[in-house]
Order: sequence, then structure tokens, then C-alpha cells
Amino acid sequence: MSSSWLRIKEPFQVELLLHVQPKASKTQVVGEHGERLKVKVQAPPVDGAANEALIKFFSKKLKIAKKQICLTHGETSREKTLLFDTHPLPASEFASKIINLVE
Repeated sequence: MSSSWLRIKEPFQVELLLHVQPKASKTQVVGEHGERLKVKVQAPPVDGAANEALIKFFSKKLKIAKKQICLTHGETSREKTLLFDTHPLPASEFASKIINLVE
């Protein structure tokens, strides 16, 4: 599986390129969508609800604090970029956790 949607930025930072589909029946990773990872989010795209649900989803699945996840691009778009502070886990190990969500 190609992971063009996953980038190691620094020893403790990982960037994730996403295509987000709001108002889905449930929040889940569904696979690749072009050069991005597609995630369905149950929340509607109103007042940042879908963005908050996206961050909460990854926080729970990856077992990290929400404050370690930052939406860096795409606040009002389906094309989003999340930046993860992976400390104390090295970025390469953390990236493996993300890839396991897809497989």
C-alpha cells in the first residue's frame, strides 16, 4: 500500500493528508482516495463539528491527547491536513500505527 498521504516531518511529527466525507453513518477510515486517506465523519460540516470529530476520532484510535493533533490545512474544505505531535513515540513508530488503521 502506498502511503503518499503520510509524511514524517521531524523526529516527532507526522503529517496526514486526508479527504473527509462529513455526515456519514459512522466515523471510520475507508481507504485511499487519490493521494489522500479517506475518512468518513458522522458529524456535519457545521461550526467546525466535523473537524472536532475528526480530531477526536484519531485521538481515540491512536491513543494520544487531542492537543497533540493540529488541523493545519483545510478548515472549511474536505481536503485536510493533520499534524501529529508523536512525542514520546518516534515518528516512524507512530506512522506504523496510522498505517495499521487502514489495513
